[in-house]
Amino acid sequence: MKNTEITAVPYEQFPFTMDAGITARAAIGIVVLATDHTVEYEWRRLLDQPGVAFFESRLHNSADISPSTLALMEKDIRPAVELILPDIPLQVVAFGCTSGTLVIGEETVFKRIRDARPGVACTTPLTGAMAALNTLKAKRIALLTPYVPAINQLFVDFIEKTGIHVSHVGSFNHSDDNEVARIDRESLRQAVISLGRHQTVDAVFVSCTSLRLADQIPELEAELGKPVISSNYAMAWHALRLAGVEDAQPERGLLFTQCSI
Repeated sequence: MKNTEITAVPYEQFPFTMDAGITARAAIGIVVLATDHTVEYEWRRLLDQPGVAFFESRLHNSADISPSTLALMEKDIRPAVELILPDIPLQVVAFGCTSGTLVIGEETVFKRIRDARPGVACTTPLTGAMAALNTLKAKRIALLTPYVPAINQLFVDFIEKTGIHVSHVGSFNHSDDNEVARIDRESLRQAVISLGRHQTVDAVFVSCTSLRLADQIPELEAELGKPVISSNYAMAWHALRLAGVEDAQPERGLLFTQCSI
């Protein structure tokens, strides 16, 4: 008969103490679109301050970006937020879609987030961008997007209502989110420089979380002599400042020298 007896091994239980963990300064949640390739990639570089951590949840969406498909995301915001570290306090929750925020409405996005996390500080790429432009005192901007004309016009109307003039608009005019994420570094650089060189432009805002721009913002600013911001970049800065993380990091560009909102 086969021996099935388990041989006992020494077993020790150790005492332990706990520290504040990787969120000693801030725990930030972010809702990322199912089709987004870029937010986490850029946020890992931008939110690397000691004691700061972010945690993401994905939300279903269509890769075809249009006002009608963007509006459909509203119902899924609360369930996505509920999956981010349940029962653990978060200082900030971000909704990672610029055009989705515009179509759904900033206050509606915040309400859906707070349905899951009452009282939490909220941001979006659009919220962060407007806070950034105001902090940088930009009054006349160039807007660069990958969007189709119907969405671009919504952006111009929204920004103009805040008192900031959109003096130039440029677009890659593409609606497939998966392909927008592959627009290359040189295409972005050429477009930003072309728009930013206009004398009527104080700053350039590059809208869309799928576009990969954060790494080259310092060199673009050095070439233009004026601020450049992008969706992920501005949202990261705003989330940090809302969480009380006020580190000045000039190596990341002009916005990250601004320690308060």
